[in-house]
Amino acid sequence: MSKLNVDQKNIYELLSDRKADYIIPDYQRPYAWDEDNCQTLWDDIFSFAIPDNDATKFDTSDEYFLGSIVTFENDKKQQEVIDGQQRLTTFMLLLRAFYDRFTQMQDQDSKDFSERIASCIWKTNETGKPDKEHLKIDSVVATDKDKDEFLSILKTGIVTNEQTSTYANNFRFFLEKVDNFINNFSKFSEKLPARILNNCILMPIEAESQDTALRIFSTLNDRGLPLSDSDIFKAQFYQYYKQKSEDDRDEFIKDWKKLEETCEKIFHPITGTPMDDLFTRYMYFIRAKRDNNKSTTTESLRRFYERDKYSVLKQDDTFENLKDLAQFWEDITDQNSERFSLDILKKLFILNYAPNSMWNYFISVYYMANRNKNGDLNAKEFKIFLDRTIAFIWGYAIIHPGVNALRTPLFAEMLNIVNLNEVTFSEFKFNKEKTRSTIVIYDFKNGRPITKSMLALHMMLNNEQVLPKLSQQFDIEHIYPKKRQENEKGLSDNKQIESLGNKAILEKRINIRASDYRFEDKVKYYNGFINNKGQRKDGTINLELKNISSSYKEFGEKEIIKRNGKIIDEFMSLLNKNGLIA
Repeated sequence: MSKLNVDQKNIYELLSDRKADYIIPDYQRPYAWDEDNCQTLWDDIFSFAIPDNDATKFDTSDEYFLGSIVTFENDKKQQEVIDGQQRLTTFMLLLRAFYDRFTQMQDQDSKDFSERIASCIWKTNETGKPDKEHLKIDSVVATDKDKDEFLSILKTGIVTNEQTSTYANNFRFFLEKVDNFINNFSKFSEKLPARILNNCILMPIEAESQDTALRIFSTLNDRGLPLSDSDIFKAQFYQYYKQKSEDDRDEFIKDWKKLEETCEKIFHPITGTPMDDLFTRYMYFIRAKRDNNKSTTTESLRRFYERDKYSVLKQDDTFENLKDLAQFWEDITDQNSERFSLDILKKLFILNYAPNSMWNYFISVYYMANRNKNGDLNAKEFKIFLDRTIAFIWGYAIIHPGVNALRTPLFAEMLNIVNLNEVTFSEFKFNKEKTRSTIVIYDFKNGRPITKSMLALHMMLNNEQVLPKLSQQFDIEHIYPKKRQENEKGLSDNKQIESLGNKAILEKRINIRASDYRFEDKVKYYNGFINNKGQRKDGTINLELKNISSSYKEFGEKEIIKRNGKIIDEFMSLLNKNGLIA
């Protein structure tokens, strides 16, 4: 069991300890507290220490709990701050503001008190005097260009008008607050800082390792963002490029920020961060290439990359590969017609409606293994791969509906991909009769992801269908309304309501309006119309729905059954065309 040292301390006990030596590590995010955060902190502390604006009402036995500081001792005997960076940094700025003002006072009490504050900011020599070249806190945050400004402010107490960093702005804020306090409460000027030092409580939690500290942070943290796996990876990259040269380090910092911005735009994972998602996609490629086995058991993202002391992250091509992979996905997200043909963009649109996310990793592995030196894929081969992938994933999701079932065939085919063999799914082909009968009796309820998958596929298999934007939101439309069936019982079999033959994907904005109308009334929403204000309301992009609206006066049971059969025939033909029928 991991050992923890937990001991509640006030600010003075925590920071004046001669062993106090805190470092904000390189994998942390940049300091982010703004003036609003500082205002809230000041208001909370002030109302606690000076109740009702009356310093005499304070009970010296009262305590104000500020939260925890989670650390672990690194190889240099420094306390690496995993949680509490924002609070700790802000308190150092606040104490430096008090120190600056108290050192300007001439009375002995103020001078004595400034020495107490100094022991919280600077390390002391063997005689107990503050060594103003050595702070109790340091920052090596990789992507924080202003960290040197923070350290300079703590050392000198000087901030210029030209300095606009968050550190400088917050320090100016606290200087102003301290000045106002001293002017308005001159008789009690030492009370507020004294009560901050003596009665404001932090809970330092010292873990025996970085992993333990991170687990504690994830458990305790209910505000803000915990450190992500990619934050840890960033630190490894930073150290790697810093050892090469300062120019390489600076270039990495710039490129990392750009990569983060790209990932935040294109990836929207349910768990983890957008950058974690990129590392996951790359992990599947490295895993297939390096491990060369079909096992469906995967390590956690951090465990995978920390193997052999993060050796994957200490290779010259890794970061470049990550940037290239992100660019590939950005071009998919942007539906870049200069990079991809219309036909391929249509396939990629269909995949965005896949019943689970495994396709993202599968496509990533294919791209990394098959790109040329310019980052291009053979368009003909890519199209064949996408067609077969779509047909297989859709079919497998119906026959094997478990959430993780798809991992087995896709992991096996990833090995074929990295070995530059054709993807055929030869070990996982479908039995024609069993597959068809399963689809016929399958309950395509709206809550099942495969339902929208099948409808998106059906829409896009129409060669005349234009390419929708990926940003367009589609709902599932019941062509024959559920409400109408409840009221009129116009269909002899209630199951027809939920069959694929009665469903289509329809833009969310249209579906809201058209959902419960009779077919003859829905037609105008499918086709578009001019409202009573003379405004044009666009119809659907779904060409089949427009064709249905112009071809039928009524859409009932006969039409549903016929269309359902057509969709099933179409899908079985797709499986056969891609060589997936045994």
